Amino acid sequence: MNHNASPTPSLTPLTKAEGKLIRSLSQKKNRDAMGLFLAEGPKVVGELMHHFPCRLLVTTDVSAGYYIYNMECRRVTHRADLHRLSLLQSPQDVLAVFEKPTQTTNLPPLADIALALDGVQDPGNLGTILRTADWMGIRTIYASTDTADCFAPKVVQATMGALGRVKVIYTNLRATLTHLTNEGATIYGTFMQGNNLFESHVARPAVIVMGNEGNGIRHEIEALCSSRLSIPRFAPANESSESLNVAVATAIVLAEIRRQASRQ
Repeated sequence: MNHNASPTPSLTPLTKAEGKLIRSLSQKKNRDAMGLFLAEGPKVVGELMHHFPCRLLVTTDVSAGYYIYNMECRRVTHRADLHRLSLLQSPQDVLAVFEKPTQTTNLPPLADIALALDGVQDPGNLGTILRTADWMGIRTIYASTDTADCFAPKVVQATMGALGRVKVIYTNLRATLTHLTNEGATIYGTFMQGNNLFESHVARPAVIVMGNEGNGIRHEIEALCSSRLSIPRFAPANESSESLNVAVATAIVLAEIRRQASRQ
């Protein structure tokens, strides 16, 4: 934050209508209807300011310089008032309402690696996957329509700003993967049984499909996967977990793919 950008203004008090708007964004139907989403905390809000139009900014701290981002800055006098608006278990001193990007039906050209999520439903997993994708330089994620909403408050917080750099495209995943295959991409599915990830070469352009937490990849999507990748288990089967968390598995797969690329 630039604390010396301009003199601290007298911030306008938050109205009851604005408070009601903020609380309503906990529900997907309201986020979709209004085209808005909520972010909280200085790190996440500061990151997303560079990527999404800010409709409303609310803070308890007039000295922090948040007002430099947006003319529609509101102040709440007491931290408890802001905490009543917060959707987090541990509320912070700033929150912002951002405009959601318009969903596009035009698929961007794929030259490198993209992810596809087939029914990933846990918001924490989705947020971690987005943050990992950002770290690994993945800029596009194709998500089935039953994948968790990337603009849900818990997902937004878990991404720590990665939501502004990784584009999530909600789509008919079967049709999209078919299109990408016709465009020359190789579709790799991740399965419990498959080719050893650490002994497999991933050709580019490629889409890596990660499946639902409990059921994995659907049969109709599995049929589109030209190669099956598996993370080998190094512990005896009866002495380890039954499976890996999908966010952890995503991190392992992407790290190995990037490692391979660095050796070429």
